[in-house]
Amino acid sequence: MACPPCPPSPLARVRLDDVAPHDGAAAPGYARAVGALAASLAGRGAAVLELPAADAAVLRCALESARAFFRGRHAAYLYRAGRTLEDGELSPACMADAFRCLGKAARAALCAIARHLRLRTDVFNQLLDDTPLPDNEVSSSELLVAYSHEQLQSGHTLMGCPSRSSMPQVDRGFVTLVASDYPGIEVCDPNGHWYLADGVSGPNNLLLLTGRALSHVTAGLCPISQYRVTNENRASLTFRLVPHANAILDCSPILAAGHCIRQVYQPIPASQFMDDSYAEEHAVSSHLEEPSESQGNFVSDPSLRSVLSDPLSGAFLEDAMVLQCGHSFGGVMLKKVIEMARCTICNGEVDPSSLFPNLALRAVATVVKMEDDRRLFHNAALRKRRKDVIEHKDVPKRTGSRKDNGELALDAESPVAFKGVQYPFVVGERVLIMGNKRTPEKFIGKEAVITSQCLNGWYLVKALDSGESTRLQYRSLRKVPELQLQTQARLQPLAFLGGRQ
Repeated sequence: MACPPCPPSPLARVRLDDVAPHDGAAAPGYARAVGALAASLAGRGAAVLELPAADAAVLRCALESARAFFRGRHAAYLYRAGRTLEDGELSPACMADAFRCLGKAARAALCAIARHLRLRTDVFNQLLDDTPLPDNEVSSSELLVAYSHEQLQSGHTLMGCPSRSSMPQVDRGFVTLVASDYPGIEVCDPNGHWYLADGVSGPNNLLLLTGRALSHVTAGLCPISQYRVTNENRASLTFRLVPHANAILDCSPILAAGHCIRQVYQPIPASQFMDDSYAEEHAVSSHLEEPSESQGNFVSDPSLRSVLSDPLSGAFLEDAMVLQCGHSFGGVMLKKVIEMARCTICNGEVDPSSLFPNLALRAVATVVKMEDDRRLFHNAALRKRRKDVIEHKDVPKRTGSRKDNGELALDAESPVAFKGVQYPFVVGERVLIMGNKRTPEKFIGKEAVITSQCLNGWYLVKALDSGESTRLQYRSLRKVPELQLQTQARLQPLAFLGGRQ
């Protein structure tokens, strides 16, 4: 079947080899490619990566195998590296090679985005899976292989695949790469206009989209891509680069680079962030499925928060000022307008002496900010209440792992999992670092003291011998035995007297 003619894509086309990280000084072509990629993501919500011939051949093989595999069978298959196939389970061919090629391209794009934000290119690597994966570990990133020809004939929709009348959607990970044999994805630009993003489709062209996790760790500097599928009669490979579950998503690198950060971007465990994003997406999809006259403008219309926020720093306009032309600005954008002496909306001249406060806009921004903070606190309280309920239900099941005095053992050597207890230690308590696969060797077996309590059973501990701090979960810690503490307490006065002699 011949592909129908499509209008050329307005997106920047960047060669993967031009943005791939490399040793040595940056070449002029690298800087131009990174700038073009970032400008396309900011102005159009997407970009196109051109693969080398070898990687394009791998994806072409994967797309052909998807068509052959799904003909008369299922319409989608989710592949994760490291997952063992169950008995009788079949997988399309070339999935491991395609996963490896797409993962390399996604990491290269993430490095280019970090470079554009004046960060180290490897700043986000600690949030991703190890490469290669350790033994017996399944990747957090995923590859969705779909062929929807028979889905259109039957009229049914599979979970994880867009429907024929596709609703706007966003991804929860860092970046998403889409390879397909026919065009069929529209992207919404920052102005709310939809356009065909993969007009020139093929295995050597990857559509690059950004997700919620990347927007969070960049404090909103990297916008979230909104897209929808308009043509389902095609084979496609959708790779999602997702943070690993134990990662902590925070904006400290962005703050260190001199960018402004809104209060809403607080550190949060990746697992909790993904769960919250899934719940929000479910609520949005439920709202869109309800019949409503304004249903078509649900995503394209600007939100109240975006109207009341500074487009550069993201801060609420609590310091809004009105210009002579009637437009209002605040925060970093106000400083830029004053420096340029021109309004960025109507291009009118600006006299700094004629500015006066917009009291109404300031009041509305303050109220919306308070409501936003109250909603975040309410969501945190609901999560805590849900955990308490789960812990209460799990108490009757915990019949093992008890000490002689009847207390439940909470250390890492306990044979029975104590899943309900999230905070078995208190600040100031001395613990022994047992560690896990990701714990640096220099901390394992060391005594430490709890200095701070974080979310989801995580603690910030400080090693007693070196004074270095690290963040660990309660499963990686064990209480120091009382006998050992008493022995150390008796030895401290002897050491003090020996030092005086």
